Amino acid sequence: MDATEALRREHRVIERVLAGLERIAAAGQAVDRQRAEKALEILRNFADRCHHGKEERQLFRLMEQHGMSHNAGPLAVMLHEHDEGRRHVRAMSEALPGASSGDAAAVKTFAEHARAYAALLRAHIDKEDRVLYPMAERMLSQDEDQQLVAAFDAIEREEMGEGAHEQYHRWAHELAEGA
Repeated sequence: MDATEALRREHRVIERVLAGLERIAAAGQAVDRQRAEKALEILRNFADRCHHGKEERQLFRLMEQHGMSHNAGPLAVMLHEHDEGRRHVRAMSEALPGASSGDAAAVKTFAEHARAYAALLRAHIDKEDRVLYPMAERMLSQDEDQQLVAAFDAIEREEMGEGAHEQYHRWAHELAEGA
């Protein structure tokens, strides 16, 4: 299905950002503010607002129409993990001013949340790629898949803005490569 394949491709971009975030957190000293801000912006806007937005507002709702529960089972787990990820991103953002100036406690807090977030998202991505998306592929019709693709395109165009998606892809590559 085209919709779940698009989401899987976004997962590969997010994994690049996670690699860059872990590299930033592993430094053990003052956090590189510019790189950390770039990573956090991608995580807030590309991973959460765009990618998780597509899932929560489009895919999950359609799966609910096919009988999946919002309050229990796979969708409830995914939604809980999205919220947990948001908490980690907020904690990193709050720690960043001190962490970038070398405050040891803030560096530690930033690193702990970066590692926890990366571990959470890697496990989350694996569950979606190997369990949730195959469920969606079995449950949704070709017409529904095409409706999702159109809705995903609208989110990218109307909410993210022209060129934003591509910019986040470039930044993810730079972060993963250590540039």
